[in-house]
Amino acid sequence: MRDPDGQIELEVRDHVLLIGIDRAEKRNGFTPKMFVELAAAYTRLEQTHELRCAVLHALGDHFTAGLDLPKIAPLRQAGKPLIPPEEVDPFNLREPRRTKPVVIALKGICFTVAVELMLAADIAIAADNCRFAQLEVKRGIMAGCGATFRMVERAGWSNAMRLLLTGDEFTAAEALRCGFVQEVVPPGEELPHAIDYAERIARQAPLAVYAMRENAQLACDQGWQAAVARIIPTQQRLYNTEDAKEGVRSFAEKRAAQFEGR
Repeated sequence: MRDPDGQIELEVRDHVLLIGIDRAEKRNGFTPKMFVELAAAYTRLEQTHELRCAVLHALGDHFTAGLDLPKIAPLRQAGKPLIPPEEVDPFNLREPRRTKPVVIALKGICFTVAVELMLAADIAIAADNCRFAQLEVKRGIMAGCGATFRMVERAGWSNAMRLLLTGDEFTAAEALRCGFVQEVVPPGEELPHAIDYAERIARQAPLAVYAMRENAQLACDQGWQAAVARIIPTQQRLYNTEDAKEGVRSFAEKRAAQFEGR
């Protein structure tokens, strides 16, 4: 029997973890249970050596209509976290933060938490039928999972304020213009495109992928000078890995590299 509070479905394809939001009968409205299970999925990605990338997607016709407010409001009113503190934060706002890439596939209704998961992902693919909105001002509350600053970072102050302060809907084309998504595709193609990106990432040297992402994140968090200061020690570490040695061998032998993440 399906749980009325929904579930997060997991599937492993080689080095890629597919994370599926599954409460389609309620337009994937997020419940506390779903937040806990989503965090557990991200923690599994982070802690499993064989997993190198994840794809976040949704079952049904829509990504999510947002929060199931009657279920979420009591936790928020009490100031309690939606994500267990020991689990990896899917919004990457506090420790433990993830180091592995996430690609997100969006479709249909993509309200509130959908936008914030999109902004927290590394690559976002949207179907051209997406309807985005950060609706919190229409409910007397505030976006609490990163939209208030990530929208500004991507789109600039006034573009972000236009969406945050009105709660107006915006299209996939507008999301592309603002830098929120990287590709817009016909409906039904968003998940295959996202999986293709994840598989391409997973074929690269994992330690190099994580280091590249970490250095970019450091620049966002602390400025480019902090990122520059980390380059030489990181490069020294990477050049001494088995993957780097395999990269040199594969280059000399004119073949595809086989990386082990060591």
